[in-house]
Amino acid sequence: MMPSPQLLDVVSQPSMQPIPEGIEAVARVLIEQYGQAALGILFYGSCLRAHSDQESLVDCYVLVENYSLAFSSTLLAFANWLLPPNVFFLSVPFDNRIIRIKYAVLSLSDFERSVTPQWFHSYFWARFAQPTVLMMATNPEVKGKVFHGLAQAVQTFLEKILPRMTQPFTAEELWEMGLMLTYGAELRSEPKGRVRILWAHAREHYEQVTRAVLIDRSSVIRMNQDNGQTRYTPLFSARARWVNRAGWGIRRIQGKLLSILRLVKAAFTFQGGADYLVWKIERHSGVKIELTPAQRRHPIWTGLTTFWRLYRQGAFR
Repeated sequence: MMPSPQLLDVVSQPSMQPIPEGIEAVARVLIEQYGQAALGILFYGSCLRAHSDQESLVDCYVLVENYSLAFSSTLLAFANWLLPPNVFFLSVPFDNRIIRIKYAVLSLSDFERSVTPQWFHSYFWARFAQPTVLMMATNPEVKGKVFHGLAQAVQTFLEKILPRMTQPFTAEELWEMGLMLTYGAELRSEPKGRVRILWAHAREHYEQVTRAVLIDRSSVIRMNQDNGQTRYTPLFSARARWVNRAGWGIRRIQGKLLSILRLVKAAFTFQGGADYLVWKIERHSGVKIELTPAQRRHPIWTGLTTFWRLYRQGAFR
């Protein structure tokens, strides 16, 4: 089903808001770095929620025409095609400080495919279903494709979650279920409190996109008002619920394997690969890790052995 004009309007609204100068500088640097290959820059994550580049790493996606044009290295281009995205760190001097960026490279065609229901794993459509800003686009056609993709990501996310809801629910309960399922399908362990923080930062946005999608799903969802709050009653068959639950079970296993492979691949994409692996594991497990000199020289082995040790300790679900 094509995204509705209402949904397209809502997902484009974050891009209409002013962006801090430091983050605009980041976008210019990334566009310059990728030259003719660059088609657009997406901004998301904790710095978007804080409206500041000083809270954490600035999270971006660089959308490119194709990987061969984006990379001078055939190995990097192949790795990005085989298991997207490639992830990099970059430091940008700005206004007497350093802005640190974690950015991923993704072709526009992969972006368009990854937000559809045909893309089984939730890695991309769960990320792009959350508020995302298009900071730069090389032309109106790219801009239109990006907003259509963001709207499609919301539709895919909600459609994959809805059969898990067994009782009348609010938009907040639906997104809480969805985000917890997608976290469980990756190498991360996030408490429910994390979901509530995300909801609190963009409550109106999530309410609006939920309504824009579900208003056209009368065959499986009944909408009603309860004390001024919209509640949704699911009407799915037992078979649809079983198929959905099985799908999430497969995503959970698949996602852990893909996460490990992406961590291993990341060790090759930038200097300090071992530090990145440790930062990533610490960030999602809350377990502090100290690397020895020998471990820094062997980032892949470090990542795999550290993950296994933490997994046995229950740091990941």
